[in-house]
Amino acid sequence: MKPVIASLFFAALMSHSVSAEVDADLANIMRQWAHVNYEIEGKDQEKAFEQLAQDANTYAQSHPELAEGYIWAGIIHSSYAGAKGGLGALGLAKEAKKDFEKAIAIDGNALQGSAYTSLGTLYAQVPGWPIGFGSDKEAQKLFDKSLEINPDGIDINYFYAQFLYDERDYKKAKMHLLKAQAAQPRVDRPLADKYRHEEVDVLLAKVERKLRRK
Repeated sequence: MKPVIASLFFAALMSHSVSAEVDADLANIMRQWAHVNYEIEGKDQEKAFEQLAQDANTYAQSHPELAEGYIWAGIIHSSYAGAKGGLGALGLAKEAKKDFEKAIAIDGNALQGSAYTSLGTLYAQVPGWPIGFGSDKEAQKLFDKSLEINPDGIDINYFYAQFLYDERDYKKAKMHLLKAQAAQPRVDRPLADKYRHEEVDVLLAKVERKLRRK
């Protein structure tokens, strides 16, 4: 899998209010994800993601009518893939793909279309055939759909900018990174916002260097 997937997953891919759209159990899973993803490293992180993935699966299976549960199961499977690496990462990415597809089938607009963002990022980062299911063409379609739903969100603009950077469209990538910088704070997700803004700043600096060389 491409290197970015290790840091990718993932910053949770939503710009929503926790209290408005998820219950206490899922809110706890989201908080645990932020802690594990940003504040734990190495084998401890991998072990923590394994447990969190089990918790997310249990929640999704207990609430099969809720797209939000499958979205977070997908995010956690993706994050676990980044921590695990190797061939095992691809298997987890495939699980995440199934989770996001289930979420879209239930309600593609859930959590402001973040299943489209998440799935688009997977398509962009996973190797293509015959190793994996990656496809830049499919990624573009999914990012377009997510931007229709949530054009000003920090996560969609960041991950789409990462895609554009990989495609060497630095001017457009900068535009979306500036939108990410200007996104409204997510009151219930200060930790995720803090680290996402750091990632935006790092990528923007890389984009600026590329533009200066042109």
